[in-house]
Amino acid sequence: MGDTVTYEPVRGAETISDGGFIVPGLVDAHCHLGIAFGAKPITSLDQARELAHTDRDAGVLALRDAGSPYPYPELEDEDGIPRLARAGRHVAAPRRYLRDVGVEVDGEADVRAAVTEQAKAGNGWVKLVGDWISRDAGDLAPSWDANTMAAAVDAAHAAGARAAVHTFSEEGVELMVRAGVDSVEHGTGLSLDLIDEMARRGTALVPTMINIRTFGGIADRARGKFDTYADHMLALQERFPSVVRAAYEAGVPIYVGTDAGGGIRHGLVAEEMLILQEAGLPAEEILAAASWRAREWLGFAGLVEGGLADLVVYDTDPRADLRVVRAPSRIVLKGRVIL
Repeated sequence: MGDTVTYEPVRGAETISDGGFIVPGLVDAHCHLGIAFGAKPITSLDQARELAHTDRDAGVLALRDAGSPYPYPELEDEDGIPRLARAGRHVAAPRRYLRDVGVEVDGEADVRAAVTEQAKAGNGWVKLVGDWISRDAGDLAPSWDANTMAAAVDAAHAAGARAAVHTFSEEGVELMVRAGVDSVEHGTGLSLDLIDEMARRGTALVPTMINIRTFGGIADRARGKFDTYADHMLALQERFPSVVRAAYEAGVPIYVGTDAGGGIRHGLVAEEMLILQEAGLPAEEILAAASWRAREWLGFAGLVEGGLADLVVYDTDPRADLRVVRAPSRIVLKGRVIL
């Protein structure tokens, strides 16, 4: 009824589907509307709108933007735009992230101040870059020391935001989990002990497996100049499916995200879901991680009485054949039929 779900009869309601399987709108829990393909910041609101429409047309009706160099708060209430959970700009160490994308700061006081500022720029999330290649070390290395990382997370929480951390390395992810971060993005360096700690704390994992598959290309480009880093990235890529499976088996909350923007195109959440299935996660658990459970995590109610009218319909049961998520037959966003 309007923008809400009801199980009660509604006089004059229009039937838009009389068969199939209804799922609460899908979620891409890690994407970037402010970064165009090729890792370049967008320059207009129209570009952000176009990327959001690409995701919407794939059945993704809620997005968590995990860091944007271009602000677009005007889109939050716009018809036809998926529900938005947003971080401000990435907070990174100097010369330790993609050029022109993050706010680059060092030292505990400056990091804390930057996090506080970016919490205001988002609507509930802050994105921290926990590690990146160190050209001096020739390999991945943490962005800051343990005290500074803990201060960054504390600053986010003090500002009323949750903290998400980009991390590939073993050392970086351990420092950030123990600092109390709310979600680990990628998490290729997770150990079994740290997975157990995440499960104990309730720390979420958004594995972006479709992005991890690009590590081979990253290693090829680094080869000859940063051989240790190249070998490390390949080793992380090879073990990652078993890491994600172990996290699932340990009870770590897992959500579906593609890292769209940069090296991954928008609209590929179905492919991410299928890669998670290849890693050994059951279809129904993947659906939950991409739909009702992710929506609850982000504060967007699903298919319950009074929930938000964001629905995707599939002709056949996606629990029986997950490939059907590639082809929604109906899409309803904010109570309006999109497809």
